Parts: sequence; structure tokens; C-alpha cells
Amino acid sequence: MSVAGVIVDDRGRALLIQRRDNGQWEPPGGVLEPEETVPEALQREVLEETGIKIALPATLTGVYKNMSGLIVSLVFRCEAVDGSPTTGDETYALRWATREEVSELADEAYAIRVLDALDGASPPAVRAHDGVKLV
Repeated sequence: MSVAGVIVDDRGRALLIQRRDNGQWEPPGGVLEPEETVPEALQREVLEETGIKIALPATLTGVYKNMSGLIVSLVFRCEAVDGSPTTGDETYALRWATREEVSELADEAYAIRVLDALDGASPPAVRAHDGVKLV
């Protein structure tokens, strides 16, 4: 299981990271450690990849299953409470992106997570993808 956090600024833009391992643009996040709760993992992953501490609880906006990788990801809309965007060991670059820019930068499977979070999907969206495209 993995988590991702979509931090939204006061202009309605989402913070995306460009991953060092594959160069892809997506919301910050990653796999839960065995001893972590979902909120702990969300806060840790976002902080590690962006330098920003988020408020908890965060709002669940979607559940996404990678049908080929067999990973379920929980995506949350987040509010920044401390820190400023900085790159780290896993992050090559960061960018505040509008809805239109999200769709241009990220693969469909990751862009939809950000768009659902920007929309504040309620109830949370439940979607499946193949790692790149929705299925």
C-alpha cells in the first residue's frame, strides 16, 4: 500500500515532484513502512520529498489500484503547515502546477489523482490504472 499527498496552495495549484528514479511528475508519496499508520506515512513521505510538513488529518480524495503492479494507493488533499518546497534524495524538482499543467506534466494515472484532489472528490474517487493509463 502507498500514500500520496496533494498539497494545494491558496491559488488552487498542486505541488508536484519530479522523481529522481524515473523523471516522472507526480504528487509526493510512497510505500508505508510496516510499523506506520496511514497518516504517519503520509506526513513522512510528503516531508521527505518536499520539505513541507502537512496538517493531519488530511482529506482522502481517492483510492487507486495499479492493476499491473498490484499496488493500492490512497491519495489525500493536504494543507501545508510548515516548511518550504525543497528537493531531496528522491526529488529532482518541485513545481506548483495548475489543473492544465498537471495534465501536461503527469501521466494520466497520476494526473487524475491530483485532479481528483483538486476537485475535493467526495465521496473519494475509486479508480484503476495500468501504471500509465486509466483502465
